[in-house]
Amino acid sequence: MLEVHQFPCLSDNYGFLLHDPVSLETACIDTPDADAYLREAAGRGWQITQIWNTHWHPDHAGGNAAIKAATGCVVVAPEVDASKIEAIDRMVKHGDVVSLGGYSAQMIDVGGHTKGHVAYHVPEAGMAFVGDALFALGCGRMFEGTAPQFWASLLRLKALPPQTMLYCAHEYTASNARFALHADPDNRELAAYAEEIATRRAKDQPTVPTKLDRELAANPFLRADDLMLQTRWGGGDAIATFAALRAAKDTF
Repeated sequence: MLEVHQFPCLSDNYGFLLHDPVSLETACIDTPDADAYLREAAGRGWQITQIWNTHWHPDHAGGNAAIKAATGCVVVAPEVDASKIEAIDRMVKHGDVVSLGGYSAQMIDVGGHTKGHVAYHVPEAGMAFVGDALFALGCGRMFEGTAPQFWASLLRLKALPPQTMLYCAHEYTASNARFALHADPDNRELAAYAEEIATRRAKDQPTVPTKLDRELAANPFLRADDLMLQTRWGGGDAIATFAALRAAKDTF
């Protein structure tokens, strides 16, 4: 089975090393901190062979050049964001496949946070690395995309198997939970989830990864097609509801 090593980076990022124990290949999922990635890989005796970038922001691709110089790894990055990413060897888009040993990751277009953001879905392992497109109880800010684009991206993630583990790039969950309770105050699943999050964060425990089925029940951004949320926020249209929720979160 694939192994995921998760560790904190920078102020609130998570670093992920994805390792295939058969082929001994290891992929960095984004590169917020080159020194941290190299140190964590060396500590586990893993050789970095690939980098999989989700989008161009420096806290996701800023370590590419240093890690490639140290390891000779192959850098995979989204085609639309490629002009802003260093050291790319292969550009990918929606529907493309990359391999790590005997495992394949499918590219999902999740543009909205940036125009070219992609997620890496590994069906056989039941996991998806979603960068800043989706967070536990939240989603990324809409810096470059449009509400229709971002909602279409979230629909692609909603369509994954419900047991998929989502590896989000930041520990934003406590803040997201406060907004979610404001946005959807009558949601019992959300209330229970928020209590669990508070307990975990009080113990300095991570809230990532999260499972898709739980997000489908409690994450207001994935529930913009819910009639009750539409009545509260958007007047009967999923895109308008998503846009209203995103705008409200930006100033919450």
